[in-house]
Amino acid sequence: MSTTAPEEARTPSAPEGQLFVGLMSGTSLDGVDAVLFDGRAVRGHVHRAFPHALRDELLALNSPGDNELHRAALAANGVACSYADVVAQLLEATGHRREQITALGAHGQTVRHRPDGPLGYTTQLLNGALLAEQTGIDVICDLRSRDVAAGGQGAPLVPAFHRAIFGSDQQDLAVLNLGGIANLSLLFADGRTGGFDTGPANCLMDGWIARHRGLAFDADGTWAASGQVLPALLEHLLAEPFFAAAPPKSTGRDLFHLDWLDAQLPPDAAPADVQATLLELTARSIAEALGAQMPTAATLIACGGGARNRRLMQRLAELLPAARLASSADHGLPVDQVEAVAFAWLAQCFHEKRPGNLPAVTGAAGLRLLGCLYPA
Repeated sequence: MSTTAPEEARTPSAPEGQLFVGLMSGTSLDGVDAVLFDGRAVRGHVHRAFPHALRDELLALNSPGDNELHRAALAANGVACSYADVVAQLLEATGHRREQITALGAHGQTVRHRPDGPLGYTTQLLNGALLAEQTGIDVICDLRSRDVAAGGQGAPLVPAFHRAIFGSDQQDLAVLNLGGIANLSLLFADGRTGGFDTGPANCLMDGWIARHRGLAFDADGTWAASGQVLPALLEHLLAEPFFAAAPPKSTGRDLFHLDWLDAQLPPDAAPADVQATLLELTARSIAEALGAQMPTAATLIACGGGARNRRLMQRLAELLPAARLASSADHGLPVDQVEAVAFAWLAQCFHEKRPGNLPAVTGAAGLRLLGCLYPA
């Protein structure tokens, strides 16, 4: 199991008056979440969808194509402009000036994640220099690369943060983030912390419903609930070696994309039945991973956009009867704010010269200061 000692998971507490902005755009490509964080609590939150053309280009850049370097550079500029617009909205909504913000923690948009091997890498598109110019605030970005350079997966980076805000010395509990990809943080009552990606959460379901019904996502899992799980297809999908691999491990659209699915589909599969099977794939892979790595979990706290999928939550509850299924909102943090706050927290770690990774989670050679700074 992938765990870390308690002393590695301590969270800094921002000095009085310091404010950090967290900016997150995840694998689901649903847009940008921005939060204002004082080291203890969220002072404000704004969400903005990506412009359609930028979203389409970011999705296309997950696959090889023509003129990628030029297109990626332009897309990185587009992400920076979108981030800057969201920051402006956040400051206006909360009544703060840019001079009051200590730093921005900006994730960028992942288009490649291939951390394995001596030449592993991870790519998040974002022009940090442009973001600093447009906001007039210190920008801390490229938060995954140093962990990868140290031999780690560069993901997940949130378990230490989850320990700080959700951890308990009374019970073993897990935090499940359901973005495009699903990842678990394992928070043991004795202070150990683990974490890893489990596989697809929304990325395949969103892609499938977009192809067949022109919708961005399956609201409440209604379309999936209308279909029947295809057992042979499900078992074939679950045979993907990633699911059986031991942590540390991480993944993304490099592996789980519609071409991967298409190569395994039976020719006569009804689209609704495929959607039902994809939801079951997400639920089963999570439940089996949690059962293997933390069978003692008393509580599973869900966050991310997929936590609003009622059918998915129902299946997780059915597959994990021994664990109480809860929302991060039940613990004081709305489901769409958790990851953005985590990147504000990582910016705080960088600002205070504290390491942000957990080597036993990512597999890195040691604790590392994560990110690079573009001063205002």
